[in-house]
Amino acid sequence: MNAELDTTFVKVCDLEDLAVGTPALADVDGIPMALVRTAPDEVHAVNDVCTHANVSLSEGELDGCTLECWLHGSRFDLRTGTPSGPPATVPVAVYPVALVEGAVYVSTIPAASTEEHPS
Repeated sequence: MNAELDTTFVKVCDLEDLAVGTPALADVDGIPMALVRTAPDEVHAVNDVCTHANVSLSEGELDGCTLECWLHGSRFDLRTGTPSGPPATVPVAVYPVALVEGAVYVSTIPAASTEEHPS
């Protein structure tokens, strides 16, 4: 692993394994995450569980940097986890991502500005 990353970062996959614009489910040390490659060198990771309906966000659709839940249409900003409106009112946790030598590493600790989704 890259010496610059702390021990909370876990290698999840190779960057080439993620298609641009297609969410993917990943289990990162027991945490279900939706990984979304929004550009050739940009990947986001959020908790995969919709805070409104407890369904997989990785099965939703991407619109720019917004991931829409397939069940009721809740939309979450991939950068902040903030829902853009009802029915969801609670943000999803956002996890830091590092791209190192063609590999995707994700931290198991949510970004400080996001709240962890209660289990």
